[in-house]
Amino acid sequence: MAKYQYSIDCLCHLSILPLPGSAGSQPMRRFSCVRLSTRQLNIRNLVSYEKQQVPVDAIVFITTKGIKICVNSNQKWVQTAMTRIDQKRAIKGK
Repeated sequence: MAKYQYSIDCLCHLSILPLPGSAGSQPMRRFSCVRLSTRQLNIRNLVSYEKQQVPVDAIVFITTKGIKICVNSNQKWVQTAMTRIDQKRAIKGK
């Protein structure tokens, strides 16, 4: 009986340790877009953005209230909004 108990203990300890390059050691996104908004957002209410490629190619805008909204990155207004957010960041960084 002790022989089996030792084997089970070894397996439990090995399963807890993350291996380099394993899924356990990779950062995980907490938010992921699956649908995209078709509405144009008010640029003044946007404070940040993130680029996403999986599961869909999108830009995730973050509003002043912390709301995340997914939009298609190919729209002209999206590119304009990203440029303005980048400019605001550059000014604050100086």
